[in-house]
Amino acid sequence: MSPLALPRRRRNERETPSDVPALDPPITVGRWDVSWTLPAALLLLIVVADWRAPEHMRIVTWIGLVPAFAAGMCGVWTTAVFAVVCLGTVIGLEQSLDHRYPMGGSEFLLVVTACVLSVLASALRLRANRQVRRLEDAAQATRLAVLRPIPPRIGGVRTANVYLAAERAAKVGGDFFDVQPTPFGPRVLLGDVQGKGTSAVDAAAALLSAFREAAYYEADLAVVAERLEHRVRRQNQYVSLLGEAGERFATAVLVGLPAEDTGWLEIVNFGHEAPYVITDERVWALPEGEGAPLGLTELTGRLPPVRRVGFPAEATLLLYTDGVSEARDRSGAFLPLAEELERASDTSPRGVVDLVENAVLRHTRGRLTDDTAVLAVCRDPDPPPGGLALD
Repeated sequence: MSPLALPRRRRNERETPSDVPALDPPITVGRWDVSWTLPAALLLLIVVADWRAPEHMRIVTWIGLVPAFAAGMCGVWTTAVFAVVCLGTVIGLEQSLDHRYPMGGSEFLLVVTACVLSVLASALRLRANRQVRRLEDAAQATRLAVLRPIPPRIGGVRTANVYLAAERAAKVGGDFFDVQPTPFGPRVLLGDVQGKGTSAVDAAAALLSAFREAAYYEADLAVVAERLEHRVRRQNQYVSLLGEAGERFATAVLVGLPAEDTGWLEIVNFGHEAPYVITDERVWALPEGEGAPLGLTELTGRLPPVRRVGFPAEATLLLYTDGVSEARDRSGAFLPLAEELERASDTSPRGVVDLVENAVLRHTRGRLTDDTAVLAVCRDPDPPPGGLALD
């Protein structure tokens, strides 16, 4: 994984709150915590400098920087130890050196104050980190409740996915995706609810629950699309009864793969980015979303049509949200996704998702401006028996 991706979990693995990296991880070498080495080195440098400095220079007054550095890198007890050592060092140097310019009482009081404040700052830093960590755990639990983990092999397809959160302390947003095995073949949904916050998450959860039921029981993909549209409208009506302002809509892509490989798939695009099909020979985009987003089809008077497009048996289908298509570098240039895909050496779902993830993080230098969801699927040439799920 790219170092820029460290704050964010990837792959098809279930991420529990305890899996989330610490906000302020210690500096380690192997299994050893070496965060204390920088304050210790600074302390040694100040002592040596004061020992060798001319009599009119008192470098030791800078020793208050040592516990300040420790407060930003170490725990409370380690910071307290550095504070005590620094005070002892000051007293020891004053007694060992016959200075013409001894440290005054105000200077010593300044060092004492710096040591005490550093210990307090360390305690406050750790307390704030614990608070943010609890918020991260709650947000992560919410995301897992909405975006359930997708097995790498399910319902006759192989899958891979990644969710990159733009705001590290709030790992929930309106991006959603799922793969549902059905008697009619696997069906895939990916989309993005307009807006942020818990109301966007609530709308995404409503859409996913409707998809999981309708996709399994409805043979016609157009009926599944209609159920999704009705679910968004009902959700908006419910929210309005609660007195919350603003209706939600969602761009989305709904895909159905026949149970038997027929060389094609069905797709309904609700104003979303065009998915890509990737093979070892070429890369091409499926039709753009000419329909209105979910929740706004009343404006056009009809649902987007179900289109049948070619999909070779060896191909991988890539779906993504606007965190990919609108990823910009420092100059404002968009990510050339098609060019990145054309350079893919591994066209499996895992390889494609890894490529897109690394391309987005490299292009934006890890500064994501929007949540990013990426999902790739391909037909499983040797599906395991009994892979049909009922939920």
